[in-house]
Amino acid sequence: MDIKDLMPHVEALIFASDRPLTQIELTELLTQGLEVPVMTERVAGCLDAIHEKYAADYYPFSLRQSGGGYQFLTKPAFHQTVLQLNGDKYIRKLSMAALETLAIIAYRQPVTKAEIEYIRGVSVDYSIQKLLEKELIIITGRKEDAIGKPLLYATSRHFMDYLGINSPDELPRLKDITNVEVVLPTDANEAQPEAPIAMHVGPDGALEEQ
Repeated sequence: MDIKDLMPHVEALIFASDRPLTQIELTELLTQGLEVPVMTERVAGCLDAIHEKYAADYYPFSLRQSGGGYQFLTKPAFHQTVLQLNGDKYIRKLSMAALETLAIIAYRQPVTKAEIEYIRGVSVDYSIQKLLEKELIIITGRKEDAIGKPLLYATSRHFMDYLGINSPDELPRLKDITNVEVVLPTDANEAQPEAPIAMHVGPDGALEEQ
């Protein structure tokens, strides 16, 4: 089967999938579905042709490689329009505690809960629970050489897909990040910002907390 005939089948698989598909997965699915041997090189040629096809301005989406595989993603010009469809789903933000925990896992993975708590200085049970519910992290196994063999946590394919990267190695190096805001550890059970401190002018004219 040549690329021209194979290409629609590759497009159909990517459209129908709810997650990025790797080139190997596409090859296996095509071989099973078409009941004929499909060469990986043919699939690669199809992916290149599809990428070129949807790069045209009149398509609202394009083929992107992210999360370890290929998927169709809406182009930036249409993000605000699509946001109206499931606004609550996409604009719901993580708490600062969850973000801090996620950052530690991303850069130290695989990592145990105790190791995260040592870095943050507080319990991370609630944050880890929320990150697991949102499928941003996964359990990869246990640390066999540690007492109690604690669970190990790492970022998920969904996390990489959300950031548009293919592996944790593509995360920016800490030494390359500039203008980083230093954030003190927060209580893992707190998701609301601190209330503003009320101030008044004291007898000597200096500002004092009420």
